[in-house]
Amino acid sequence: MTLEACAEIVRRGDPDRFLAAMAAPVAARARLLPLYAFNVEVARAPWVTGEPLIAEMRLQWWLDVLDEIASGRPVRSHEVATELAGVLDADTARMLVPLVEARRWDAYREPFADEAAFEAHLAAGSGALMRASARVLGAEGGTESGMAALHDLGVAMGLAGWFRAVPELLAHGRQPLPDDRPEAVARLARSGLARLASTRRAGIPAQAVPAARAAWRTGAILTRAAAHPGRVLEGGLEGAEVARRAGLLWRALAGRW
Repeated sequence: MTLEACAEIVRRGDPDRFLAAMAAPVAARARLLPLYAFNVEVARAPWVTGEPLIAEMRLQWWLDVLDEIASGRPVRSHEVATELAGVLDADTARMLVPLVEARRWDAYREPFADEAAFEAHLAAGSGALMRASARVLGAEGGTESGMAALHDLGVAMGLAGWFRAVPELLAHGRQPLPDDRPEAVARLARSGLARLASTRRAGIPAQAVPAARAAWRTGAILTRAAAHPGRVLEGGLEGAEVARRAGLLWRALAGRW
């Protein structure tokens, strides 16, 4: 029942990845859902408390889980940790350490020092998750260019998700962007679109397609942000629900991401 618990966590906490996972073959779905559930649990760990020290403790708990997996020790009993141990090898567990550490930003209120720090944050989070997703599907043997393309795809996806979260982050007193002027926001959006285009030119390992499909909304969101950067601060980057789901269905049927 732990896989079903992971699926429910992802369904509630990350609907887009949930839909993408459910469009994947059953075997791929069983490997992606524990990883996505882990990401949801880590992402929300700093937000369940207003005390940074407690948030740090919650994040350390997940770092300890990754260390147990990486070192081959018994993994603590937990509905997500148990399933995660079944899909991660030692190298992939270590790959996810920066993802957990990046979430310390959510526990505090310091702004990003500059655009480079912001992009490094996205790379440590969504970039690492995309590469790990590909690895659990058996794509670790892909070409260097293919794995680099997956990294770019993950960063672009992270940027699109971050843009969608900006209004809520602002409401919580955070400073989510290194520069919130419209021209700076539009430039960031264009940089994300450039990463997406680079991924398509380079191509990705075939095994990674179900993982890459989680980025199915990235292009549309970044295109809107580039054209209407004010929507990033105000909200309004979402598309029509029917069109969104139809786009995912088409990708799944065509075997594309």
